[in-house]
Amino acid sequence: MGQRRKRPRILIADKEAVFCFGLTKLLGLEDDLRVVAQAENGEQLLALAETCKPDLVFVQTEIVREGAGNLLPQVCRILPQSKLVVVAAVLSEVESLRYVKAGASGVILRSAESSLFAKCARRVIEGELWLPKRYAAKAKKTIEPAEGKAPPPAVIFTPREKMIISCLMAGCGNREVARTLSIGVQTVKNHLRTIYDKLGVADRLDVVLYAVHNRLELPVLGSGLGNSISRPKSQPGSGSTSLLARP
Repeated sequence: MGQRRKRPRILIADKEAVFCFGLTKLLGLEDDLRVVAQAENGEQLLALAETCKPDLVFVQTEIVREGAGNLLPQVCRILPQSKLVVVAAVLSEVESLRYVKAGASGVILRSAESSLFAKCARRVIEGELWLPKRYAAKAKKTIEPAEGKAPPPAVIFTPREKMIISCLMAGCGNREVARTLSIGVQTVKNHLRTIYDKLGVADRLDVVLYAVHNRLELPVLGSGLGNSISRPKSQPGSGSTSLLARP
């Protein structure tokens, strides 16, 4: 008789007790998954990550945004072998990829079908990346290099261009970028056009995808920016799909 497979340990971090309770009950129905702890804020999440050593963490976006956006990297340092999934009420393409760049293994909407949470848990534990269906194909095309194709040469960005890319990763619109960098909106547009030309892309999402795929070293924005930025319009939709294994 074969040895019984170890059930992955799951930590749920969410400020809404009802959702946290419901997700715990839902995952508790699965024979191969086990919820071992719940947290209601970032401080509790970090403490429980240290003591419980979960294999997977479901964390609410409101908690992710605590600590000037440094929470995910902190959890990744505590749990280098564990997986993180961000749970959001609404979600944009840029935000999703920003979470992945910060260390998340995926993102899922709170309104997703209940069966998708267990499916998501299994897929990310196995090393796959979980992203919304609306742009999975585009993300895969950018993140997964074509078979047999030589990697493109490294693109060199100026310090100003890197600051603008950091703003894009934070979900800033052109006016917010201009205010943050104390430059004109038209100057921002000119820089964006130069960035697009360097990468051979057509929009800011492609820039974010490039930054994620190439692990671009970018300057850190001021801690107050996350509270004042204009978030890009969220994309509706309830489904998610596993995309690809992490490179």
